[in-house]
Amino acid sequence: MTSPGSPAEARSLIIERLVGDSGEAAQVIGTGRAMAERAAPLLQKSLTSELGVPVTVDLRAVEVSRVSEARSRAGDTFAMTIVASSTSSDAMTLVIDAPAIAIMICTLFGGDPDLPVSPIERDLSQIEIDVSTMVFQQVAQALNGSGRRSLDLRLPVPRAMSGTEAKRHVLRDGAAIRIVLGISTPADSGTVTVMMPQRVVLASRDSAVAAGENDQGASWRARFSEEVMRSTVALEATMPLARLTLGDLAGFEIGQVIEFEETAQSQARLSARGKTLFVCEFGKLGQNYTVRIRHPYDAGQDFIDGLMPAAAGRA
Repeated sequence: MTSPGSPAEARSLIIERLVGDSGEAAQVIGTGRAMAERAAPLLQKSLTSELGVPVTVDLRAVEVSRVSEARSRAGDTFAMTIVASSTSSDAMTLVIDAPAIAIMICTLFGGDPDLPVSPIERDLSQIEIDVSTMVFQQVAQALNGSGRRSLDLRLPVPRAMSGTEAKRHVLRDGAAIRIVLGISTPADSGTVTVMMPQRVVLASRDSAVAAGENDQGASWRARFSEEVMRSTVALEATMPLARLTLGDLAGFEIGQVIEFEETAQSQARLSARGKTLFVCEFGKLGQNYTVRIRHPYDAGQDFIDGLMPAAAGRA
């Protein structure tokens, strides 16, 4: 893991650590709607080609939501999968409800699309899970995009889960955008719900990242309301002491003086709400003590650095 390459990327990491990355509702919905409107015709074409009979794919809803609510409207019987991308392990959560599964099964195996299908009110069979996975693959491909606007999803999608496994699967919560796509025949209709974290949508679609270093205030305000911008955050600066064994620590006495490591002054940590944000240098200006920001905190690199002394001690 490497440190962010620019101040803009560093600010994005800080925002994610403090409150979870989110954007202005109207902007996020607009981005999601544009994405879904481009994908719907592609999905309809691919499903029709796969099934051999025409089905209609339409955009039902685009709204801000939470990742944890992905399956809240799916009913008792549904299938679900979670698709990773190059930047996120849960870039897209896909949920298909029972009516949509029934439509796909009926049309795929030669049923008359003009007649109502029998509802599924039981655990899904292996064939129904495989068909759900096929639908998820088509949806993910249609939404993935290409070029600089691509979500860079890791395809093919994982096999769909259902039943108790799908209901109990823990979803990492966070601000999200919900896209509901309808799958219809003349007689029936079902839905596929696409849930994406707003941080994924913003990272792949936001063209304002390269706006420049002189627009820092505007960049922050574009992502937060004025109420949030006016809220206060308590900062804490800490400086590491020397590394000691548990035996040394047990032998401490009142009044004992503890010596700093030689590099401690340049390894102060600036934190807020329990999250480390920057590595700083401790100093003094006049009568006041100061910390000077050196670079954004990199948790991965810090973990690797922590292993080095331990490895050296064993050697």
